[in-house]
Order: sequence, then structure tokens, then C-alpha cells
Amino acid sequence: MTADTGTASLSLPPVSGAWREGDPPGRRRWVTLDRPLPLEAGGSLPEVRLAYETWGRLAPDASNAVLVLHALTGDGHIAGPIEPGHPTPGWWDGLVGPGRPLDTDRWFIVVPNVLGGCQGSTGPSSRRPDGRRWGGSFPYVTQRDMVTAEAQLADALGIDRWALVTGGSMGGMRALEWAVSYPERTAALLLLATTAAASAEQIAMAAVQLHAIRADPGWRGGDYYDAAPGQGPHAGLGTARRLAHITYRSEPELQSRFGRRPQDGEHPWRSGRYQVESYLDHHAGKLVGRFDAGSYVVLTEAMNGHDAGRGRGGTAAALRRVTARTLVAGVDSDRLYPLSQQAELASGIPGADGLRVIESRSGHDGFLTETDQVGVLVRELLDG
Repeated sequence: MTADTGTASLSLPPVSGAWREGDPPGRRRWVTLDRPLPLEAGGSLPEVRLAYETWGRLAPDASNAVLVLHALTGDGHIAGPIEPGHPTPGWWDGLVGPGRPLDTDRWFIVVPNVLGGCQGSTGPSSRRPDGRRWGGSFPYVTQRDMVTAEAQLADALGIDRWALVTGGSMGGMRALEWAVSYPERTAALLLLATTAAASAEQIAMAAVQLHAIRADPGWRGGDYYDAAPGQGPHAGLGTARRLAHITYRSEPELQSRFGRRPQDGEHPWRSGRYQVESYLDHHAGKLVGRFDAGSYVVLTEAMNGHDAGRGRGGTAAALRRVTARTLVAGVDSDRLYPLSQQAELASGIPGADGLRVIESRSGHDGFLTETDQVGVLVRELLDG
């Protein structure tokens, strides 16, 4: 009994999977903005710091810079193995490197951790100027606020204009905001599995995830960072991840991979699980170990608030501001961000070359898994 209890205590997850000061930095670099960041919802955020990673070398005239923007639970670690400071391998590893679509012999690739994130950039797990963690008092931020911060990162790096800005899902929201807010700084644009504005259904599905986190007793109004290991809002975050992951994949894929089969050694009639339940449990556990519930809430709210047409005369007027050479692509099996949303982008952005379709059984996650198809689009824009 003593040995079992000790093993259980050692297996308790930290209260948050956020990167913290004192953890190995890995490939991260940082820039601290030189002034408070004004927020679209009002007020400002003081002492903002952005973590970012780079690959390749910046040309003397800074003409070869590419900005890649990650999705909700991603980070700046687009390429490379698991290593100290990086609990997961690069999320687009197959695209980055010599001779690959994002050729590091030609291009300087910059991948920031988003404002509000938890892998080195200022977010709920960060300390405020008074030394306390932001927690539940972290302000509401929008995709535009995130892009405003990223523009200051570009300034600090000496990059006046990106050769390409790209991202999928939430990263695509920010890529679109770059092209609308800073058309003169965006030469080419690749939008993947994203939308001009969050739909009612997307907001509804996200709202259930937010409710799951906030209903967890460990949430404590967002002020849980000083709790003991295992006492964070892990159950709520895990439930949110389970629901989200269902929307990220497709029904045919789940059926073909798992069907109605029980998990090995378990019987669903006797408190056991089906294989698909075990699969969701696995992804929930992985996220709890590497992500932060506070950032999940902040970033999900920002996705719900995404509307490129807000304050710009509507979606059509906003899209007409884009001057970048543009490709828009969606995944044919995506039930979270359906092709109709990418079709709206492709038809509304001047000069966009029609709607490209990525064929995949992976659903929304196809923009991450189908690197060969995405790589063709990247090459088309960069070689063009």
C-alpha cells in the first residue's frame, strides 16, 4: 500500500502545464514590448513578453522572413524533437528544414507563442508587475490584440514585410488579421482551415468546453496556480479537450479506427471503455500535462470573438483590404471549419486563386497531418 501511494503521488500532474521561469528554455527566444499593449476591449496590458522560435537566417535586407502562426493548443515549436523545454515534437516538422517547403537554406521562419498562451509568452500563468500571477484577472484579448503584439515582435526583429504569413485554425485567424490590418507588411498569405468570423455553432461548441473548465472545483476563478500538484482544473480541461478532439477529427476516421471495439482488457458493460473512449482519454491526459487551463479559456474566448469585419464595415469590406498574393485551403472532411467558410474567404479576397481542397480523413486536423499537400501550397506561394 505504501509503495502504491507513493507512485500515485509521483504521478500527479503539475497544477498547470505552462512553461515557467526556471524551466529549460529550449529553442525559445524572447522579446519584451517597449510599451504597454492597448487592447481592443479597452485598457492595456503592461510588460508584455513574447516567446518565439526561429529557423534559418534572416537576409541582410530582411526580405526572406516567413511568419507561421500556431493553432489553439500549439506553440512556437514548429519543428524539432522532444527535448528539454519542449514536451512535444514540432507540430509541422515535415515542412521545415533544408529542401523542405519552408526551406531553412532560403527562408527565415519565425513562430511566436501567441499572446495569452502558456509556452513563454505573457498569459494567465505569467506574473503581473506586482509579482502575482495574472490568473483570472488576465484581460480579454482578441486576435487583433495578438497581431498587434506580433507586429511589435516583427519590428524588434527588423522585419518590415513578411514574404509569407500562414496559419491554420486559430493561426489562420491571426494570419487573416495580419493581411487585413497590415496589408503593406504581408506579401503572401496562406489561410488553412479557418474562417472570417466564428460561427454560432463554433461558439456553441467552444462554450461547452469553457463551461467544463469553469465548473471544475479546481478552477478557483482562474486563480489556481499556487495549488498543489493534482489540484488544478485538470478534469475540466480534460473534458474540454475530449469534446474539442471529436470536432477535430472526422466521423469516418473514428469509425474506421475504432468502431465499437472495447479497449483491450476492458468491457464497457463492466466499467470498461470502448477504444474510442481510451483514445480521447489519452489526448486529454497529454494536454493536461503540457498546457494551461487559463490559456485555454483566454484563447478560446478570443476565437469566439474573431470577426475580421468588426469595425471595418463588415466581412466583405475587410477582405477587400487584403493585397497579399493569397491561397485559401480547407479540408474536405472538416466538420468544425467547413469548406463553405474557406470558400467565403477565397471569393472575398481580391486575387485569391480559388478554393484549394486538402483531401484527408483526419477532419480539421488535416491541415496538420497532410504536410505533403500543405507543402505544395507553401511552395506555390514562396516560389511564385
